[in-house]
Amino acid sequence: MAVLDGQLKELDRLRKEQEQVIRKINVIHSKLQQVAPETAERYKDEIWIKLRSHYVKAKTLAESEESVSNTCVEQLNGLITPGQLQPNRKKPDTTEKQKRKRIKTDADSARLSSPTHRSTTAGHNNLVPGDQVAARVTADDAENHEWIVVKLTRLPDRENNKYEVIDEEPDDDGGTGQRMYKLPPSCIIPFPKKTEASTAVDFAHGLQVLAVYPGTTALYKASVAGPPRKKKSEDYLLEFDGDEEDGVDGLPKRPVPFYHVVPLPDGHRQ
Repeated sequence: MAVLDGQLKELDRLRKEQEQVIRKINVIHSKLQQVAPETAERYKDEIWIKLRSHYVKAKTLAESEESVSNTCVEQLNGLITPGQLQPNRKKPDTTEKQKRKRIKTDADSARLSSPTHRSTTAGHNNLVPGDQVAARVTADDAENHEWIVVKLTRLPDRENNKYEVIDEEPDDDGGTGQRMYKLPPSCIIPFPKKTEASTAVDFAHGLQVLAVYPGTTALYKASVAGPPRKKKSEDYLLEFDGDEEDGVDGLPKRPVPFYHVVPLPDGHRQ
């Protein structure tokens, strides 16, 4: 337990250091938005060097945090005695592919619409390598849009305005996954920060959203079904379209953390 306690303290230190780096990045971006274009152009080399240094440090800290987190998980697994349940995997007994088959394409008949998603500069500017984001990995004209949780590995640059992300979910056949995608900003939706619940969007009862289905790493259209949350850090109660259960009237209300709920994108097809 002493080793685990030390790892948790290290994890806390890394997260605090990441927050400091992110604040520095945000300050630079904020100043860039306030100065004249010719002024920004004059000092662009100095600005890019500072930003690159901060992003590299953020990436290093994120990788360290992931390593320490994995060590903590291994330590906790070692404390589980034989006969106890092992921690749940990302996928439930019903695989994501089977879950997708249950999602109807015509289930939005009498629902209220949520605020449409638009790529906000502020939201994307706060992203750093290592962040988890929602990503659409299907084409614009696909019959159904597939959104999944991925890890951000590279930010867009001046030559290539695309994010590089990795799908860390194991394949259905037991493979290691690690599928990489290069996606434009329109295919990326930042999740609300766990530590910034007070500034997260508050979705009203009846609004349609895009949310991570419990036990999976896939996002589906849902409607806010619970009463107004007393605290912004509380879970949402959501009804996922097409999520019928045998012998149950209506759609089940499933709790989903606020940081796994985002606005429904424009033109979403499911």
